[in-house]
Amino acid sequence: MKKKTVVIGILGTQLDAGRDRKRWEKWRPTVSACQHDDLLIDHFELLYPISHHTLAKSIKADLTSVSPETNVQLHNVEFEDAWDFEEVFGTLHEFARGYEFNTEANDYLIHITTGSHVQQICLFLLTESRHLPGTLLQTSPPKRKMYGTHPGTYSIIDLDLSRYDALAARFAVEQQEGQQFLKSGIETRNKAFNDMIERIERVVIASTAPILLTGPTGAGKTHLARKIYELKRRREQIRGDFVEVNCATLRGDQTMSALFGHVKGAFTGAAVARMGLLKSADGGLLFLDEIGELGLDEQAMLLRAIEEKRFLPVGSDKESEADFQLIAGTNRELTERVAAGLFREDLFARINLWTFQLPGLAHRVEDIEPNLEFELERQSGGIGQKTSMTREARQEFLDWATSTSASWSANFRDLTAAVTRMATLAGDGRIGVEEVREEIQRLSESWGTDSGGIASKGLQQFLTEDQIAGIDLFDQAQLAAVLGVCRQEKTLAAAGRRLFAVSRRTRSSTNDSDRLRKYLARFELDWKTVCE
Repeated sequence: MKKKTVVIGILGTQLDAGRDRKRWEKWRPTVSACQHDDLLIDHFELLYPISHHTLAKSIKADLTSVSPETNVQLHNVEFEDAWDFEEVFGTLHEFARGYEFNTEANDYLIHITTGSHVQQICLFLLTESRHLPGTLLQTSPPKRKMYGTHPGTYSIIDLDLSRYDALAARFAVEQQEGQQFLKSGIETRNKAFNDMIERIERVVIASTAPILLTGPTGAGKTHLARKIYELKRRREQIRGDFVEVNCATLRGDQTMSALFGHVKGAFTGAAVARMGLLKSADGGLLFLDEIGELGLDEQAMLLRAIEEKRFLPVGSDKESEADFQLIAGTNRELTERVAAGLFREDLFARINLWTFQLPGLAHRVEDIEPNLEFELERQSGGIGQKTSMTREARQEFLDWATSTSASWSANFRDLTAAVTRMATLAGDGRIGVEEVREEIQRLSESWGTDSGGIASKGLQQFLTEDQIAGIDLFDQAQLAAVLGVCRQEKTLAAAGRRLFAVSRRTRSSTNDSDRLRKYLARFELDWKTVCE
């Protein structure tokens, strides 16, 4: 059965007005809506103030005369001030809540040509939010010399943007640009990482809630936090500064002062007042890296600052206010610190709404090549001459960098430093095999492995020479790799998840911690011995 068409509109106390026969010589939006041969309106719900009851009855009569098939219903809706946004929106919202919509039987058109501009805006917003479940109807007058003989034109506007292919394509491009911006233009290939960046882009554009970035040191938390700030700044979603602090560098009494500020004379040495980092971030973005290092007192004050936008500077009896977006970073397992009583559960719940775990470089070996290209380009800009690699040097470096021999314990910091050293030693800016092999050897030694991946000194830290001599060379290499992962992760569970990431997908039940614990026991080792 064909649906009926229902129009909801506000009486135009100026545009719809008119007396005697002369009223037919002017264009009246409400009447003209029912004069189009290709727009058959079954019901017209006309909202009007009681002070214009006579005009509303006249418009109803005229609608019936031009469109006898249209059933016109008058609704008395009072607006004390048609230009007061809060009042108008509230009044129209109440009407929408009380009206019985039947979208299965009716198509609804929301007429936005009449009423004050504020009323039109509120109708738009209520339609966009689906409180008025319809599409917009916009009517326009004819050419002046056709008044009285032509109803003008009309347009139906559907606010479902997914229906507009060109707009959808434009938004897709804008979203892609945002994701590329967050990745600094690097064409990353790791699917899990790309999916994470896509979600981050959607979250930071749509929300101002706290964000928690987790992952090992050097995984790029600080860099990503700054890119998030710059993206929001480009979109005019934020106007203040980017304020960064590494909580691990704050100690003792200076922590409260650094974060929340102090008044003059608050303590010995406080010769002048200090604003504090939270106040500096007012209107901007505050990045608290290594938030797990904060003490419980600082955590309590931070929680209040996040929730109430207020805090008390040291030595002051007057509160300060600051409205900022928070991004927190940590390389610790905050759930374990909560269980140990070292991190407040309520603060963790507040910052854990949007949590993203950045993988280490060793988990993104397919992204090493594009990041190498990025570092070479950045190095070129830094030294004022183009930095490149010979084909042989590039292949040798990538073969080693993507193998299990490269642990990348400091993640991108290791890669950045490696490119910097190779570029510096290559006098002509062209890195060759010699520089690559020297750098491989240097990194291998710093990680405790030789360039072939066999333990050179890593095993000696935990086993005697006699114990090592009793282990096959093959098992030595495997054990050295396992110990390297254990040293990089904070918990037994995290190390187990990383070591058994592939095989655990095919197992009906997994206990990575137990598997790792039993493996270490084969060599008379345990987690505490290896990592503490």
